Amino acid sequence: MLRIKGTIGDWPVDLTVEMDDADWARLAQNLPAAAVAPVAPVPAASGPADQLWLAAQDLLRRSGSTEGPQLLGELEALAGSAGAAKGLLVRLRHSPKVKIEVREGVQVFNWVEE
Repeated sequence: MLRIKGTIGDWPVDLTVEMDDADWARLAQNLPAAAVAPVAPVPAASGPADQLWLAAQDLLRRSGSTEGPQLLGELEALAGSAGAAKGLLVRLRHSPKVKIEVREGVQVFNWVEE
């Protein structure tokens, strides 16, 4: 179930939409890849997106530490598009294996093993 509350202009909106698993799957297919976050970690690379995620983690792991703008450029080269690179950067930002520091106003991504 999805509930939408707010206003359209001066009109109040309170809408409830019931969706089954098939509806959610169709919705997810139409969203950009960066907008669809996985619900649980994937244990092994089972598709191109999983392999790309593993490659992005490996990229940061091998460098140990990379400034955000440089990492974004490297991820774009790896992923083939700016949108996919931004999605990977967001996933790295929220990964428990990554610590972010700010040095002189620049985010620095650090790989930390847990």
